[in-house]
This record gives sequence, C-alpha cells and structure tokens, in this order.
Amino acid sequence: MKAVTITDFGAEPLLTDLPVPEPGPGELLVRLHAAALNPFDWKVADGALKGAVEHGFPLVMGSDGAGVVERIGPGVIHFRPGDTVYGQFMNLPYGRGSYAEYVLAAENGTLARMPDDLPFPVAAALPTASVTAYQAIEAARLDTGQVILINGASGGVGQSAIQFAALQGARVLATATGDIAGRLRDLGADETIDFTTAPTAEQVLAAHPDGIDSVLDLITRPGGDIDALAGLLKPGGTFVSTNRAADPDALAAREIHGVNLVNDPSRKELESLAALADAGKLRITIDAEVPLTDAPAAVARARAGGSRGKTVILL
Repeated sequence: MKAVTITDFGAEPLLTDLPVPEPGPGELLVRLHAAALNPFDWKVADGALKGAVEHGFPLVMGSDGAGVVERIGPGVIHFRPGDTVYGQFMNLPYGRGSYAEYVLAAENGTLARMPDDLPFPVAAALPTASVTAYQAIEAARLDTGQVILINGASGGVGQSAIQFAALQGARVLATATGDIAGRLRDLGADETIDFTTAPTAEQVLAAHPDGIDSVLDLITRPGGDIDALAGLLKPGGTFVSTNRAADPDALAAREIHGVNLVNDPSRKELESLAALADAGKLRITIDAEVPLTDAPAAVARARAGGSRGKTVILL
C-alpha cells in the first residue's frame, strides 16, 4: 500500500510502499478514502510527543480519516466489513496513521460509523477540528446572549466553533481578514475583526467597553502573552486555549476561569457531529483536496499557514 511516512523526527515526509497490515484480535482493517491534515500531524512528526509516547518508525503521518471496513479480526462485534467509518487512527507506538491507503483501528478506539450520505472528505475533516471546537465551546460555558471572541477563526477549528457558539445563542466575535469575513458571518459570526488593521483586543474593547464573557484562543502558543485577550473578560469569564497557553492559577487570581483544552473525542461525540454535518447543521469548508502523491507538498503548504478551511487527502 502507499503511505506518507517519516523515518525519524524532523525528517521529510515521503511517499512509500508498506505492506497492508492484518487485523489482530479486536482490530479492524479500514480502506481509507480520505484523510484530513491537521497541525497536530506535523507537530508529532517534528517530535512534539518525543519522550512522552513511544514512536514506531517508519511512522505513517496523520490522524483523521474516513473509509470502509475491509476486514475484521477475532472478537470484533460492533463493526462488519462494508461499514463506512471515520475517526482518529493515529497509533504512535505502532507507527500507524491516516495518510495511507489502509490502516488498522481498535474496535474500542476513536471510531464511529458514518451516515450513508455523508461524503468521505467531510467525515475525514471532523474528528480533530470539529471535536476540538465542540469541546471548546462546551468548556466556554456560554449562556444565551453572552459574547465570545474566537481568536483564529478562519481555520477548521474556528469555523466549527463559530457554528457551535451560534447554536448556543451566543454573540460571536471572530478574527478574520477581509477575504474570509463574509464566509464567517455566513457561518454565524455576528462581528468580524480584521487583526491586520489594529490589535484585536483594542478593537474588541472599543466595541464592547464593558467586557465580554469568553475567549476561545486558537492562536497563542505556550509562553505567549495572553494578557490583552484575558483583559477583555468580565469577572467570572472563561479563557479557553487549545495550545496550552493559559495559566489557570494566574487567571483564577483575576476571577477568570482558565482552560487548556485537549481534544479527547468519544464515539458518541463523533456520531453526533457526523449527524449534524449530514443534516447540514454543521458546515465544513474543504479548502483543498489533494491526491496521496501530493500529500508531502500539501503538508509543507499547510505549515506555512493561511488556512481557510480543511485540506483533505483523497485516497
């Protein structure tokens, strides 16, 4: 089978030939039809989890994917050959990932059935970005009419977060450049903030001098300065970071609830999000679709930033 692999941390991704794996007890072999690129994929390839988790090399890149169950191993009871499934397939100790024609998955892993009419590229785009968005908005503890700022709203996580916040009745402020502002308003943003014209916090404070209720920060890295964004929050507000940039103790001293969110999808959440997408209540922007042969170049482009949606590898 064809797969995109790395031979060591920091190595260039390469298109390689690997044997098709055989499912063992409790495992299923999935013939993938689509895989989605996420920043986490190349962070892992760069060594983000080095020392914390064993890594098997050659390591197939990628986590998110969607496809059809090809074969099942002994003891599998919830899935059958022919089932359409999607989820997270990264298994670092065994070198498994989703940038491949075939991948093994544990029956009790992060996997769910897909609605019959949901396209594979859309399903593949859901597990990391949309689950992160869903869990982040849940962590923001929004009530109807409250105001949330989504900092970094133009990518896959941000676009889903806008929709989940709007579904909860919140007023959504989204950072965006002018070329995508209309798209974000169409998804449910009430206001868009062009961060290239003036600092985001200054613009928000000018429009909301009494403060806002929540910030979802998808941009600031660990050790980065979140003071300006946190300063927008009313006492009792919530600051959610998807990059571990929040210091919950320091924020608590300012009467702010700080959350460092870690994506942890359940099968129930995957099933719920797939149903929302299938019903048109969760819209996914596919920014680019590329064949597996072009995946290494697509990773390089995605690293450069400027995402306006999801890049999906077609297999």
